[in-house]
Amino acid sequence: MTRAGEKGGALPRLHAITDERIARRPDMDDVARALAAGGGERLALHARGRGLSGREHYELATRLAVYPPTRLFINDRLDVALAVGAAGVQLGAASLDPQDARRLEPRWWIGKSVHDLAEAEAARASGADYLLAGPLYGTATHPDREPLGLARLGPIVGLGLPVIAIGGVTPQRVAEVRGAGAYGVAAIRALWDAGDPADAARLMLEEWQS
Repeated sequence: MTRAGEKGGALPRLHAITDERIARRPDMDDVARALAAGGGERLALHARGRGLSGREHYELATRLAVYPPTRLFINDRLDVALAVGAAGVQLGAASLDPQDARRLEPRWWIGKSVHDLAEAEAARASGADYLLAGPLYGTATHPDREPLGLARLGPIVGLGLPVIAIGGVTPQRVAEVRGAGAYGVAAIRALWDAGDPADAARLMLEEWQS
């Protein structure tokens, strides 16, 4: 497995993930700029949008790539990730296995989305660098999916890979998420819809200041 030093830095603690709605918002660039101001190098901006065309996904990625020192991650579209020189990719259930994606670009951080311990074990076996686990709490993004909960997050953390928790994570919940062993957190609405996105990013990173 590729090591962090070969990837040019540590895995970000905070992941701001887009969706089709955010990608098409007229203020998306302003919000991304604010998030970058609050998160800096510990923030990953994820270009994600299952309903976007390949061109739209590429355009979204190029818009998110201009806020160093944040890192750009691409969800599922490995062709887009290669085209824009992304730092990492986030693979869903229908994506390539991490070990296959790594043949395209060994320097990527390669994450796998998981919803339970069995999926997490399979992701680790297939070479994932980190796990995106959730939904941790009830969330409007997946209203019909049972929340994972902190108790079931523990065994996933115990597998030894960095775990990014997603799903209903707010600044007020970050302390208990870190207490359960998560390496970091990811969010859509709690960051992109925040009244003060820069402050939301700073608050969600405070638990990892020490």
